[in-house]
Amino acid sequence: MARYWQATWDVSAFVSSHKADVFKCHATNGGYMDSPYTCAYSHGAKRGGTPLLALATEQGAVHVVNTTKRRDWDYEPQRTIFSPHQNGVFAVRWSPSDTLLATASGDQSARISSLDASVSSENRTLHVLRGHGSTVKCIAWDPLKDGSVLATGGRDGGICVWDLRAGEGRSRRGSVLDGAPEPGAIAPIIVIPGAHGLDEKPTKPNGRKGKLTPAAPQRSITSLVYSDDSSPYLVSSGSYDGILRKWDLRMPTVSKKKSTKASKAPPKPVCSSGIDPTTVQGTRRARGITSLAPGHGPTAGLLFALGNDSRIHTYSLPSLEPLSGYATPPATEDPWAYSHVNMQTNSFYVHLALSPCGRWLANGNATDGRIYLFDVGSTASVGRAVEFGYDAQNMQAVELRGQAGETGALDWAHDMLATCADDTTVRIWRPDIDVYNRCMADSERMGWDWSWATKP
Repeated sequence: MARYWQATWDVSAFVSSHKADVFKCHATNGGYMDSPYTCAYSHGAKRGGTPLLALATEQGAVHVVNTTKRRDWDYEPQRTIFSPHQNGVFAVRWSPSDTLLATASGDQSARISSLDASVSSENRTLHVLRGHGSTVKCIAWDPLKDGSVLATGGRDGGICVWDLRAGEGRSRRGSVLDGAPEPGAIAPIIVIPGAHGLDEKPTKPNGRKGKLTPAAPQRSITSLVYSDDSSPYLVSSGSYDGILRKWDLRMPTVSKKKSTKASKAPPKPVCSSGIDPTTVQGTRRARGITSLAPGHGPTAGLLFALGNDSRIHTYSLPSLEPLSGYATPPATEDPWAYSHVNMQTNSFYVHLALSPCGRWLANGNATDGRIYLFDVGSTASVGRAVEFGYDAQNMQAVELRGQAGETGALDWAHDMLATCADDTTVRIWRPDIDVYNRCMADSERMGWDWSWATKP
């Protein structure tokens, strides 16, 4: 895999067919089209197995699509469709064994759905997780406890940890969704309110007018990742600044006497980033982080974070100390901060993802439908660019153009990249030198059928 990518990357040979590599999500309620909000490839797809892509939509539906390469005239394989929510889904994650899907929604719940083919679409929801007071934004499965323990982060600023094995003893009866009773909704086993600060409520009335002083806006949890597949430590990012926090959420053994309440004393962070890389180099205002991606392979020991300052920052694991932000201005000469002159990530819907080989980092854009790819595993080329005074980030970045509007969600499989855009399309990009060379030789004619990568 790594050698194949290395052989093709010099020509940036990413191409996408307008016919065979574009998917859409038709609305399940009779409407014409449903916008894809988020996507995730299965773990098997990242290892080279069947490339199953889970697409979650604005209306709460999930489409599981087989993105195997096909010719323009081939039919799309049968997809699986079900609707765990009646509100937008902002995150979808496969369990480590690819048997369950977890979804996070604007209805203030997360849900666990079965992927058993024998189960009907109406009966796929196994668990309803309720504990957040606002939109649930992100999900992370515990890699050491397959399909039983997961964490969620919300716009309310809290992190909740769920143990599905003890769900029966912690059920909440009488919770309501869209006016329908929802018996058996699970409560979290651990709750961390205000995980990134400012878990405040309105103060007491001030003066004779009796007005409440409004609370400061909550600092949303924007991303949760485990530092690696063998680690019990969870890393979180927030919407306010570039400070990351690490948590030890190892659960005690479940006792026979089942508890009906979450832990009273929330955990404290094991460590936090000492410096905010979004504020160094003379920037006064802190910027939030939208998405995290832990490194592996050639990038093991690193953690990448996409900031609202239109840069990807690099942190060291396990300390969470930032590596980016220390170079002298301009920021584009920082070998640990990746950016592009056209890159705009000032939206919390824009994410990033690291390829299965651990070398190629992709992120979306808040405007114009572009995707940016960075060779984060090749630090030697970055060092040479800085040494000779070139713009390191623009030398590295490769642009993918083919969609319109914001390109927020994206994910990698073994030899492909899926991207979701506001134009309601999901596009699959693959490396193909032959097609790429034909596109370069006759771009006017090939432009009717293909989109391809562009080097700066």
